[in-house]
Amino acid sequence: MALTENVVGDRVLIAVQAVNISRLSTHPVPTVPGTLIVVAGAGPKDSNGAGKSSFIASITALLGDEQWRFASGAKAVSELLFNAELASGAGGRQWASADHGYIVGVFGPSGRDGYDTPEGSEPHGAEPPADGEALFPEPDASDGPVTVWLRVNQEAPHLEIRWREGVHLAAASSEAERVARADEVWASLPKSAGRRDVVARDLTKVLYGDRVRCVSFLSTSVRSKVATNLLSQPLNEISPERVFEAIAALTGLDAELEQEREARRDEHARRVRAAHAGERLKEFEAESSALLATFDRRDQARVRLAEALRCWRGRQARRLADAAERDEAFAAQLEALESAQESAAEAIAMVKAEIATLKDDTLDRMVVEARKELAVLQSRAAKLDADRAVAENSADELRGLIPSLEETRRLADGRDVPTAERELAAARVELNEALKALGVADREVASAQAALDDAEGGPAAAQLTALAAAGVSATGLLDSLDVAEQARDHTRASALDELRGWPTEHAVIVDAAHLAAAAEALKSLPGSVLVSSAGVSVVGAFDGVATGREARIKAAEQRLNRARDVQEEAAQVVGACEERVATAQRRLEGAKAGVQLDGIERRLAERRARLAELTGALEELTPAVAAAEQQAGSLDFRARTRDLEIERMEGRRGRHESERAQARDQAARVKAEREGLRLEELGRDWGGSVEGAREWIAALPEEERPRSAEEWWRVAERHLDSAFRDTFPGDDEEEVPEELRFLMSERTGRSSREQATFAAVCGSLASYLRGQEEYEKHQRRQIESQIVTRQRDLSAAEKGAEEAAQSTAVHRAALTAAIKSRLTRVAEEFEKLDTSYGGYGATLEFPVPPAPADPEQRWQWRVTPKWRRGEGQGFVPYNRRANTALMDEKAVKLVCAAAIASSGGGHLCLVLDELGRNLGKEHRREAVALFRRIGETYGITVIGALQDDMEPYAIDACGQYIKLRRSSDAMAYNEPPVIVGHDQHAGRVRALAAYVGRGESPLPDQSSDQGV
Repeated sequence: MALTENVVGDRVLIAVQAVNISRLSTHPVPTVPGTLIVVAGAGPKDSNGAGKSSFIASITALLGDEQWRFASGAKAVSELLFNAELASGAGGRQWASADHGYIVGVFGPSGRDGYDTPEGSEPHGAEPPADGEALFPEPDASDGPVTVWLRVNQEAPHLEIRWREGVHLAAASSEAERVARADEVWASLPKSAGRRDVVARDLTKVLYGDRVRCVSFLSTSVRSKVATNLLSQPLNEISPERVFEAIAALTGLDAELEQEREARRDEHARRVRAAHAGERLKEFEAESSALLATFDRRDQARVRLAEALRCWRGRQARRLADAAERDEAFAAQLEALESAQESAAEAIAMVKAEIATLKDDTLDRMVVEARKELAVLQSRAAKLDADRAVAENSADELRGLIPSLEETRRLADGRDVPTAERELAAARVELNEALKALGVADREVASAQAALDDAEGGPAAAQLTALAAAGVSATGLLDSLDVAEQARDHTRASALDELRGWPTEHAVIVDAAHLAAAAEALKSLPGSVLVSSAGVSVVGAFDGVATGREARIKAAEQRLNRARDVQEEAAQVVGACEERVATAQRRLEGAKAGVQLDGIERRLAERRARLAELTGALEELTPAVAAAEQQAGSLDFRARTRDLEIERMEGRRGRHESERAQARDQAARVKAEREGLRLEELGRDWGGSVEGAREWIAALPEEERPRSAEEWWRVAERHLDSAFRDTFPGDDEEEVPEELRFLMSERTGRSSREQATFAAVCGSLASYLRGQEEYEKHQRRQIESQIVTRQRDLSAAEKGAEEAAQSTAVHRAALTAAIKSRLTRVAEEFEKLDTSYGGYGATLEFPVPPAPADPEQRWQWRVTPKWRRGEGQGFVPYNRRANTALMDEKAVKLVCAAAIASSGGGHLCLVLDELGRNLGKEHRREAVALFRRIGETYGITVIGALQDDMEPYAIDACGQYIKLRRSSDAMAYNEPPVIVGHDQHAGRVRALAAYVGRGESPLPDQSSDQGV
């Protein structure tokens, strides 16, 4: 069945709905064509996490952006499906990842036609249709809206496409119901290709007739392969190669460049095949010549193999003759060794008898007894010596204490201990009494000083302080008086002065209940006056009448001086008492030292007596110890002399045994060597007797007769090796027969194994050479046939490589013209945009680069944007230093120029992720406004995702504002989006208001102002 093409036609995208796409809400989102649409986000913390990039990525997939690689199945689109683990913390537990989802787009005519509400359609807000009925009635208008459904699958096919005339969106009151409704609507749509659905590879052809409807710059978060974004960094920081890559992605040249690279790969492959064919022919000719040379060498190998067998026969004869001579010599040597063994055995028996006589144990017993007696005596002497050392140390310690005790005893002044203790107790009593008197004097001085301070401090200060210390609340009488306003003139000041002095100046007011406690607290301040509700009372009496401040101060000073005199006398008495206590203490210590000195002298006398006793005992024991040591030494010397003699005899016996063992070993070795001659085996190898071997050797030519068996072997081995190399000249072991290869492997390593397998190798090699004659004839015929065939293959491969080179050259020339044409158009649009929006003219410089030699390398073009900085000036390259505003403006114009050039005059959507991310704050508003003006002028729909810092600049300058919202990380899906915009075509607004809002909160009727 032939596929329908260009279903959308000239319609433009007017609404988008995403179902199970990332965390996007399922609410339909109207879009205003031909203006700037900004997509903002409100995530849990900032604009991130709301799904902006996923939203605009789904639009690019719907519009057939080739960067999704639809020809390869567009597997990357499946990464847009809802993933519970990535959506939110709660999503991983409450939600499941989606295995399929939908991207739904409503396309409508670009003008006012085609939006009349079809007859019989339900008004906005009506009840939803019953089960089994169509969700929306199809409008009876062939040029009306068309709804395209893209089903995104986790498994292949990753994209399936269906469509139907009219507006067909999933409408319900909740997210879950809209998701379920989407599956129902998809099932109700007709399959787009008969029995099957259109898949990714046919999307652009079926929906848009292979016309470019979308170009984009997306981030890596939604698509793994990202083209260079001219707006992601300052333009002058982007290399000319990357500038071309960005323009190629926008204009579709990257696909054509990939085709050119595939052509170069094909050409390279064909050339490689031709080269391989030529190499194979040369290799075969070389191999053929080598085979022919091998055949010639095999005749020489047969001659050398025969000579090797003759030399092997000479080795066998020489080995048999030489072995017979050595056997005769070994027999004589063996007889002499047996005689030497008998002599050594007799000498060994004599030495053993002498050693037995010397090993009697009587002397050993005597040595043990002498050593035991010596040990006992030495132990006694050591104990006595240790006791004497202890006594000497103790006496020395006691003598060291005597001088200091004698010095201390002189301090007693003839007093004994009890007398000294009584004197010390009496002195301490006197000191305590003196300290008490000093304390009383100190308190009197402190009290007098406080009284002086109070007198100097003001009226009743001492009384108030004493009462406060006793916890009695009081206040001064004069402080409580308040003179009336009319009495504060100068004429009555003298009357107030009369109130000062005693008793009013020392009067305090207390509560009647606390009068007794106050009188007790003020008894140390005679003359104090207490005023209460019970009356006035005076405490104590005066030493003298103090009627003024100076008199009170003087009286307080006199009291302080008297108290200080008493304090000084008390301090002198304390000092004298302390001196008497110290003297008494020293006398007591002296008396105690005398008593201690008497005890030390008694102990010292005892130690001296013990030391004399120990010294006498040691003197008595010393001669016995010396005699025991002499006896033990004498016996030890006799034992050592005997042991030396035994050791000497053992040495003689060892030497005789060594001689006997050596003779026995030599005899065994001679026997082994004699047996190793293997005369019988050598006779069997020769095939005759010893006399026959000697006669064969005697018959040899004069120059060969002296050869040894080893020389015969080397000559035979050399001939065999030459014969083997002539037969098998290469290193390929597969050519060698299995039997011969096994025999040759057994020969590796040791000469004995080579000799053991020599005869078998010669026989196997001879058999192989006999069987090669017929094979060689067959090989010669095969060589001639193969040469003809390979020459024919080489001619065909060279012809195919030449045709591929011509095809690649033609394709490259056509592509060069196409690239130059496309870049020329971009340059023209760049010029128009620059001159139309405040510039002085701009262009692009793009020299044609040579094709790369590496077939895997991309054909790298360089594009250098240039512009004039003033009227009449020349073009300046973009990478010259300039202000950021100019760079941002030119980058925006270049992107728009590339988009316009790629549109071919049709409707185009330019999708930009991170819009204005690199623009300076002072240039963002102008850049966004420029996008809108260019879009509205050229009919380009510009959709850009924003970050937080870009949003304030874009709101006023855009044609439509979309805000995706997700307020918490616990939410798996977004909240309903906020959409603010204005569409001058009222029909589009009414169509979306009638259908998109079905089953949801009604959209306001904005047909009056034609806004949405």
